[in-house]
Amino acid sequence: MPDSSLPGTSSASDRGSRRALLLENIHSDAVSVLESAGFEVETTARSLGEDELRERLADVDVVGIRSRTHVTDAVLDAAPHLVAVGAFCIGTNQIDLASATRRGIAVFNAPFSNTRSVVELAIAEMIALTRRLTDKSAAMHAGRWDKSAVGSHEIRGRRLGIVGYGNIGSQLSVVAETLGMSVLFYDTADKLALGNARSCGTLEELLESVDIVTLHVDGRPANREMFGEEELARMRPGSLFLNLSRGFLVDHSALRAHLVSGHLAGAAVDVFPHEPSSSSEPFVSELQGLPNVILTPHVGGSTEEAQQDIGNFVASKLVRYFDRGNTSLSVNLPPLDVPEPAGPGRLLYVHQNVPGVLAEVNSLIAEHGLNVAGELLGTRGEVGYVVTDLSADPPAELVKALETLEVTVRLRVVSQAARTSQAARTS
Repeated sequence: MPDSSLPGTSSASDRGSRRALLLENIHSDAVSVLESAGFEVETTARSLGEDELRERLADVDVVGIRSRTHVTDAVLDAAPHLVAVGAFCIGTNQIDLASATRRGIAVFNAPFSNTRSVVELAIAEMIALTRRLTDKSAAMHAGRWDKSAVGSHEIRGRRLGIVGYGNIGSQLSVVAETLGMSVLFYDTADKLALGNARSCGTLEELLESVDIVTLHVDGRPANREMFGEEELARMRPGSLFLNLSRGFLVDHSALRAHLVSGHLAGAAVDVFPHEPSSSSEPFVSELQGLPNVILTPHVGGSTEEAQQDIGNFVASKLVRYFDRGNTSLSVNLPPLDVPEPAGPGRLLYVHQNVPGVLAEVNSLIAEHGLNVAGELLGTRGEVGYVVTDLSADPPAELVKALETLEVTVRLRVVSQAARTSQAARTS
């Protein structure tokens, strides 16, 4: 039997092809990975609004997005064949993860691929602001030759405060130390300090102790406007502020006021509360026109190296989930690193996380005369995920019985026949 899912949906094999839609100018390596796995790939350089996305996903199996496209509950409701969503970036707050989980749709992102690129941009901006390179460049373009060292400093010996000590914050800590900076950090979770970095017990302690503050936190709703008038006022006079994480973390009106007053010596901002959906749409910000501010168009991870790595990484995750059921590093489904199938048929079963499900599944398998060749179970929150290899392709009656269980969220079947047919199409 070919791939199957919940009643009312057909499989990629039933429809004659597997289809992928990649938005927002995702790297061409992602296209190559998906095409090599037999996908018909459609691409576009722009993000899509909800209505257009609903229309485009009507017959798509996997979709790839970056930060500007929002995959809402309404979008997922209009995508009956959708198996997985790939966020070709770090953040996933643009995806309704709860809705995806309820539908058994796996979501993958790239939590590590652009880390170095963001770190290098942060270091470059710290040096540019500390050396007043933007002022020097503007003066040169205006025909003024100003060699004065007034206001220009080294970053060596400066105290860097990192808010958020995850993948990016911790690597930034290491690089900053090699440049001679002293590093303090604050994170709501207990994190191991790297090198000589020191953890601060409160955000207030960090703000009052450092010369440069840089944000590297995630996009959870609780972090919205975590940096406003009170936090900016606590920063030391003449300090610098960087935000390369999420635009809605910062009250830009308050930030502008502290820059104009001279309380802050400068800022570098790469992310904004409202960002254009394409390069043809105008950009507007309260921070425009300030000489001591570096503005960049959300390019923290936009290096060719990072985008190529992200393209390969996320596309490969989508293929492994589609073909094998591997959920390793999924952000919403139970993470299972599954081996090659141990039998002709494989069941990929997402279900409600309640007691007795595995026993009921195996009882149905036995009733239909099949043996279990291998089995893995994982749970995460309200859902469980079982990968079961069978001694033969499951009959339609078994698939129907599993689909109609009250606890079923989503069922897919990967059979030997489907794998053989797919191999023939891609060879």
